[in-house]
Amino acid sequence: MSVAKPALTHKEAVAEKVKAKASPSDRREAWDDKVKGLCLRTSANGTQTWVYRYRFKGRQPRFTIGRGDIGVQEARRRARDVQVRIDKGEDPAGERRRTRADDAAPLRTFNDLADLYERQCASGDWRPMNKTKRQRTLDDEKAILLRHVRPTLGKLGYAEITRQDVKACLRKMTKKGITAQTNRAHAVTRQVFAFAIAEDLVAVNPATGFPLLAEEKPRVRIYRDDELAALWAVLSDPSEVVDATGDPVRVGEAVRIAIKLAMMLGQRRNEIAGMAVAELDLSAKTWLIPGERMKGGRAHMVALPDDALPLIRRALEIANTDVTVPAVYVFPTRLHEDRAILPNSLTRALRKFTEALKIEGATFHDIRRTVSTNLTSERIGVTPFIRSKVLGHQDAGGGAVVSSTVYDSNTYLAEKRRALTAWANLLLEIVGERARPGNVTELRAVS
Repeated sequence: MSVAKPALTHKEAVAEKVKAKASPSDRREAWDDKVKGLCLRTSANGTQTWVYRYRFKGRQPRFTIGRGDIGVQEARRRARDVQVRIDKGEDPAGERRRTRADDAAPLRTFNDLADLYERQCASGDWRPMNKTKRQRTLDDEKAILLRHVRPTLGKLGYAEITRQDVKACLRKMTKKGITAQTNRAHAVTRQVFAFAIAEDLVAVNPATGFPLLAEEKPRVRIYRDDELAALWAVLSDPSEVVDATGDPVRVGEAVRIAIKLAMMLGQRRNEIAGMAVAELDLSAKTWLIPGERMKGGRAHMVALPDDALPLIRRALEIANTDVTVPAVYVFPTRLHEDRAILPNSLTRALRKFTEALKIEGATFHDIRRTVSTNLTSERIGVTPFIRSKVLGHQDAGGGAVVSSTVYDSNTYLAEKRRALTAWANLLLEIVGERARPGNVTELRAVS
């Protein structure tokens, strides 16, 4: 019976990877000191494998994430990606076992084909752009197929689906007034059949040969000052607001705080909803969003203004009420303290308030556009380059894109802090929580 060796430091683990071989009667396990649960296993015959051990419903499954030659940094990245799935309630090891069983099953319907496509994308066996799709992309595609495509095409034989079938599916969406999501559904369906062609399952892609069916118009809606003030007031005290039927609008305090933080920080709803305690350094007043949670795939440092800190601390108090272990997320679900709330929870809550306040045509993403517009307006005067850094955009700032994305590792923390502090001050003036100064000095760009 093999006996696990004592945990090794990172340097020792790397050394073991390069030169150590297990004795014929032993198996070595070198645990990483940076990512808890990550282990480099060396078998009796010298084969090295990275595995990730995690907790799931009282069990501690092991998930193999690669051979020993992938390198410690790549192993850590894969382990963190697996943990993101676990945080969402998934069981990667169990799903892998089911996938292997499913792969042996015959393909008949579009649902079967879409299932295979999703599995092959998740494993990295299908990489249409020569890179494995990020988890966020996989989640978005899965949601689009589940909501818009599978209900119409799912039970049809995938080899018999025609261009007219695909068009009919998409036109159902346009008749409901769905625009951008129609084109996304078109794109994902096209990718599913491109995969089928590559696997010699079909000869023709029925989602090609016709233009986009929905016309997308860029949104320009921003919240007016009076709308911001009305919204902030009910987020602070919703006791007097009622819906169209006269019933009180009931939204928990934590969700109301999350919406306030979105208004103050200008970050996306996914990023706000998934805010993890480990991402925060309240003493340094920073919030580091990891790349796997960012739309562009790169880590993003948010410089927290002073006025955001009490909101976050209050959210943490709520998160740690009546729990046996400290909360992992700032906005956890109440039934599963180890999971963050879904982004749609913020959207639904905001919609309740905007409908009650009769703020028409405004969405959650319009909050972000409002912050962006005010930052570069004459009210604050931030440069477009720093505005992009505040929002986490991959912006070249007038220079070559490669210079910005590859050769510039600056976080522009000081500039972002000045920008968000100026916006927080203006926002609190707009909503009536801070007196307007007699004279206002614009924030000038630092040369």
